[in-house]
Amino acid sequence: MLKTVTLESQLIKLVPITLSHLDGFCLAGNFEQVWQHMPMNRCKDKATALPWITEAINEMAQGQQLAFVTIDKKSNTVIGSTRLFRVNENDKKIELGHTFITPKFQRSYVNSHAKFLMLQYAFETLKMARVEICTHENNQQSRNAITRIGGHFEGVLRKHRRAPNGNYRNTALFSIIDEDWPSVKQELLATAHQAGEFNCEG
Repeated sequence: MLKTVTLESQLIKLVPITLSHLDGFCLAGNFEQVWQHMPMNRCKDKATALPWITEAINEMAQGQQLAFVTIDKKSNTVIGSTRLFRVNENDKKIELGHTFITPKFQRSYVNSHAKFLMLQYAFETLKMARVEICTHENNQQSRNAITRIGGHFEGVLRKHRRAPNGNYRNTALFSIIDEDWPSVKQELLATAHQAGEFNCEG
């Protein structure tokens, strides 16, 4: 079972999502470009966001996932969201995803800081052997970002996931395994230092 935890660097915090984050979640994510490769805008209004957040809270209570809001520490505002989910304790693997960053903070220090914190937690605390990261096959910006943080492209899974509207998507699958982590960790630390102050154990 996964236990709720707050992960923190000098510039951001990953805080378990609660209903108190609903307003900030919607403000951070209600941009067309954030959801262009997804079947719907989960942040378009509170009525849309509430069931998604409630489901995440319920699954966290059952130890099935860790759903975070990303907090910019300087302004103390929600600037995105991300999750660790689909945990498989038997095979020691977990998925990192459901990630968005508000456009103002895209291509900044936020992604490298957040990914470092989550991968470090997955490999060093949860002792996972494999972290999977998936994105729409046509989302080249996301694919580039996953590659930059050390993700190994494994291929495209055809008709992999079905959207609420009934349409299927092809998924680009990436992974980082425990043998990769030492070198990925050093690269992420170097990137995070270049992009902005970074202070974290390890």
